[in-house]
Order: sequence, then structure tokens, then C-alpha cells
Amino acid sequence: MTEPITHLITAVDYQKDAIVSQTLLKKNSGTITLFAFDKGQDLSEHTAPFDALVQVLEGKAVVTISGEDHRVAAGEMIILPANKPHAVRAEEKFKMLLIMIRS
Repeated sequence: MTEPITHLITAVDYQKDAIVSQTLLKKNSGTITLFAFDKGQDLSEHTAPFDALVQVLEGKAVVTISGEDHRVAAGEMIILPANKPHAVRAEEKFKMLLIMIRS
């Protein structure tokens, strides 16, 4: 990206039956990625070796961490601890900012 983003919600668009992502920053120390999920779309359970922060920008989703469901909505955030299995499922159209910190 060549210009600073001033409005995250409009920086990525929804696509029918898909998850759209846009990497905003990628450094050795971490990444910042913007996601737009159509209703019912999900990221299957996986682990990551680093902590991550999910900032919900729009909509609602269920974030599962180590088998425990957490319902999140616009304006809320949740931490995904390193090495803990987690998944994300959109209950409705849903946008999130994922900040992964590697150091």
C-alpha cells in the first residue's frame, strides 16, 4: 500500500462466500492484516507460535480458543495466545484487524 489507511472498515470489501484479507504491514517483528468474512465463513482451527490480537471492526463472530467459544462484536477485541488452538467463524458479515506480534 502506498497511502496510509484512514478508515479500516472501507479498506477491504466483502465477497460472497469468501474471506478476503489484505496485509497492511509485514515486518520481522509482526504483521497487521485486515480481514472481511462473509456470513458463515471460517478460519479452521490452527495454532500460531506468537500471540495475536483480534480487533473486531464490524459484525459478529465466534472465536474459539482451546475449545472455548467467545462471541465477539464490533468494538471488542480478543487475544489469541501463542500455541493455543484457535478458530474464527463469522455469525454475520464480519471484519477484523489481526495484529500478530513476533517479538
